[in-house]
Amino acid sequence: MAHESEKSLLDQHKEKHFTAGEIVRDIIIGVSDGLTVPFALAAGLSGANASSSIILTAGIAEVAAGAISMGLGGYLAAKSEADHYMRELKREEEEIISVPDTEAAEIAEILSQFGIQPHEYGPVVNALRKNPQAWLDFMMKFELGLEKPDPRRALQSAFTIAIAYILGGLVPLSPYMFIPIARKAVVASVLVTLLALLIFGYAKGHFTGNKPFRSAFQTALIGAVASAAAFGLAKAVQGG
Repeated sequence: MAHESEKSLLDQHKEKHFTAGEIVRDIIIGVSDGLTVPFALAAGLSGANASSSIILTAGIAEVAAGAISMGLGGYLAAKSEADHYMRELKREEEEIISVPDTEAAEIAEILSQFGIQPHEYGPVVNALRKNPQAWLDFMMKFELGLEKPDPRRALQSAFTIAIAYILGGLVPLSPYMFIPIARKAVVASVLVTLLALLIFGYAKGHFTGNKPFRSAFQTALIGAVASAAAFGLAKAVQGG
């Protein structure tokens, strides 16, 4: 009974650890680009003296295209990881069947790297040889360093990144929805987006284990540089 309780706790911990990490990564990818790219686009169009309605139309089109592109990229990346895992799984299965002694020696070598002595890992090797599925799982994790992917991961990643991109992209565009004069809207957009970048950067630093304040400053700086470059380039081209 105690063994089942411990296993349940470990399963819950594993699920929270890996799933949460992947979701946070997808949100960071989506929001980061969603805040920065439309922000730079809106700033560039403002520099070209476009009206708020044109900037808003172009911005929404970019957010839609960007969300689809980023979501598709996330889907393909997750699908590629799953395909790689299945290829390696098939290869490992074939090796366990065709060269079991070699694979058993690899188990011993892996365990020895953790300071486990031959008389200690011998029973483990023998136990794994009697359980092919456990043997296969062990080799995938400890020889190849691969975790079995969630079959829902590809679609989940696509939707998470796309939605995060849309939410991020609406922040710099929101002032243009309420302020018809672009030169006033761009000021509000800069203030709102920089604040959002600071908050997002802080949260990103917190979840990724980096220094939150440094992460906040770096994230806001990247967004500011991108928008300033787009604004200045638009002004230069218009002036030329």
